[in-house]
Amino acid sequence: MSQFNFRALLLLALICLVALGSALYLQHSLGWQPCPLCVMQRVAFVFVLLFSVLSVALRKAGLRRLALGFGGASAITGLGVAAYHVWVIANPKVSCGIDPLETQINALWLVQQFPWMLKADGLCSTPYPPVLGLHLPTWTLLLMGFSAFLFVWSLVQSRRWFRSA
Repeated sequence: MSQFNFRALLLLALICLVALGSALYLQHSLGWQPCPLCVMQRVAFVFVLLFSVLSVALRKAGLRRLALGFGGASAITGLGVAAYHVWVIANPKVSCGIDPLETQINALWLVQQFPWMLKADGLCSTPYPPVLGLHLPTWTLLLMGFSAFLFVWSLVQSRRWFRSA
């Protein structure tokens, strides 16, 4: 793996930590309750963080490519959830708040273990004020887009390097 990919993936892990920490700060300090889509985006950040660290830590090329592929899939999933959430914010009559999705998410084992981070209590269409000019789902959309690009690009680069070696 090139030094650039190595550093970019470590930067991505740091960005995910900052995003998750910011979400927890907004929830616990300012009372911004996460909705089911917010929780799914948090889980995507956790997986992107995990797979970016694994991509850097793994030494075998095959395992590294596998981690890059799963990281890309996690980022693309997060991108899709964030895009839908941006659409919900743009169409406030649509809501995914107190519905079967919230009940299903809150019943998951992982949510039961980490309710302070993953319990969905809010409405997806709640108009929280923008952070640095953008709504939180828009920030997630941008960060997940960057993550997906970085994972796919690193995967392509690792395959080129492997062929030329």
